[in-house]
Amino acid sequence: MDKPKQSDALFLPFLQMPSGHHHVADTLITDLLHYNNNKRTNKVELLSYSYGSLEKIVTSTYISWIKRFPGVYDRLYTLLACRNMSKRKRHRHYELLFRPFLNKLVKEENPEIVFLTHALPSSIVSVLKQENKLQAVTVNAYTDFFVNRLWGIKGIDYHFVPTASVKKFLLKLGVKAERIFITGIPVHPVFREEFSLKEKKQALLITGGSLGSCGMDELLSDKHLPKKMHLYVLCGTNEQLYQTLSKQNNSNITPIPYIESKAQMNKLYNEVDAVLTKPGGVTISECLMKRKPIFVYHALPGQEQINLQELIQLGLVNPIDLNKEPLEEQINQFFLDTQKKNRYTENVNRYHQNLSTQSIGALIQQVMNQSQ
Repeated sequence: MDKPKQSDALFLPFLQMPSGHHHVADTLITDLLHYNNNKRTNKVELLSYSYGSLEKIVTSTYISWIKRFPGVYDRLYTLLACRNMSKRKRHRHYELLFRPFLNKLVKEENPEIVFLTHALPSSIVSVLKQENKLQAVTVNAYTDFFVNRLWGIKGIDYHFVPTASVKKFLLKLGVKAERIFITGIPVHPVFREEFSLKEKKQALLITGGSLGSCGMDELLSDKHLPKKMHLYVLCGTNEQLYQTLSKQNNSNITPIPYIESKAQMNKLYNEVDAVLTKPGGVTISECLMKRKPIFVYHALPGQEQINLQELIQLGLVNPIDLNKEPLEEQINQFFLDTQKKNRYTENVNRYHQNLSTQSIGALIQQVMNQSQ
């Protein structure tokens, strides 16, 4: 007799801190329930499920490492996750640490479908599927603009990819075309609504990611403070930055704390002409969906550095050099250059043209129907 299902759809991010892995998982849940609100869903963060409070120590160490030794982290990430990305192999050390817990979780949940929004759970799930230890349909939903070596490929039934170039990469690895859907990095449905910007003072949204750090001090120095442009600064969980900007009482700067509401974030996008950010997968994907010009001032070591390279190659972002002209001058150079603006618009249009014509919710429903 089959074991009763505890959840129809299981979502597996990694680490509990706010990140693209969680945002994408939450988006997929929203899209799935929009099409079928009878489905039971469960999002489980694998590290805390496996080792409890140790997750907080790992997360704290991870963040501290990136801040204190960015060069070391970048070199190590490139060596372990990105060198020879076409050559895939099993990661037995991760299997040793997490496979027993993932086995237990799968037996508890007995899901119909498993969504992987982080490479580590994907790596282990792919092994379980190949060994027939997992019967559920498996889906990789990529949260960056490249596929590092840790992501499982064999044993993964479907792939939600960000761009046509990533689809091309997976085809070279032997994945069948009908198993790959170009969805972009999934973003909440609210960001897919069309909106026309009203004529007013030029405004720019600055975001440093959910941690609200990295490069902000230089960006908000006297040299780069705008004279005619209004800045909305998303401070994230950086309370010190928020308090500092609030006390300055600068009429050209509106500091904003961490925003959890997607509708509120969408409203903020609608208020601005462009976005200045780091190349995090979900933030970039939201901006692309909103068709907002994207300027990049800083990239964290590791994933973001590689994202930046991919995005520059696709012509989807405009790098900002804080060692050159003031920020406002660099932004205006883009908006005053008709040829550059048109070329950028063409690249964004091409990105949208490559996206699946089906909504993510419809694709999820299609995948689940095919598995029955």
